[in-house]
Amino acid sequence: MNALKTRLDICAAVALVTFKEWAAYRSHSMVSIFVGPVFFIAQYFIWTAVFASGAMPGMELEEVIRYFAAVALIGYLVMDFADWNLSMLVRTGKFLTFSLRPLNHSFFALSQKVGHRILGFLVEFLPCCLIFVFVFGIDMRPAYFGWLLLSVSLAFLMNFYVNYSIGLASFWIVQSGGIRSVYSLLGGIFSGALIPLVFFPVSLQRLQFFLPFQYTSFVPAMVFLGRYSLGGIELPIPVIVGVQAVAVAVVFIFAEILNSLAMKKFTAVGA
Repeated sequence: MNALKTRLDICAAVALVTFKEWAAYRSHSMVSIFVGPVFFIAQYFIWTAVFASGAMPGMELEEVIRYFAAVALIGYLVMDFADWNLSMLVRTGKFLTFSLRPLNHSFFALSQKVGHRILGFLVEFLPCCLIFVFVFGIDMRPAYFGWLLLSVSLAFLMNFYVNYSIGLASFWIVQSGGIRSVYSLLGGIFSGALIPLVFFPVSLQRLQFFLPFQYTSFVPAMVFLGRYSLGGIELPIPVIVGVQAVAVAVVFIFAEILNSLAMKKFTAVGA
């Protein structure tokens, strides 16, 4: 219990420092308030036109509209750039200072993300949510608030550990930007952020159960709507959140193994 309390205290301290640091540049974050509404407006006109030509199997127009509003808001909460930050530290040799500390860098980076996203919640998520509710008149009440909170938390962790794993590739190839670009491209398509996965071919839908993408966006968005169906498989909300938790656990274990191998590889080039 003492060890857990110590780690929580460290996480809180790092998160607070990160919050204060980024709060000094909050105007930069506030600019992104417009990203969510603009993204939503574009999706609104696209899918209204699509449904005007006939019904689409899998979702109703009202569900699609609420789905993309949820996706935009969830994006503010799970956004992450751990891969870029870690790659920069390795490339410049500054990671050496972290390798000499008793605190694992992955935990430090996760704590940083907590503070950064708390700021994002205040200056990005809340204003955008109010815009959706009072300007666009969208019902943003989740079907299951508790399960949604858990699912978004898991999406937060999934996004972090996948990106951190990509950043760890820098210990072998120095510059992981190419991997990051490929993952971002695939993630944009298969996370459900651009097109709900229920509109994909059934074979591709079922493949998503074994890939990390849907667990960062599509799953929490469907939990928000209160129902989950993919590849002809319908799962109760508690079950799909459980599947999401297992996926996060697998990625976490992979990231820890990769991190252990990376520490043996580190040579502090550029220090």
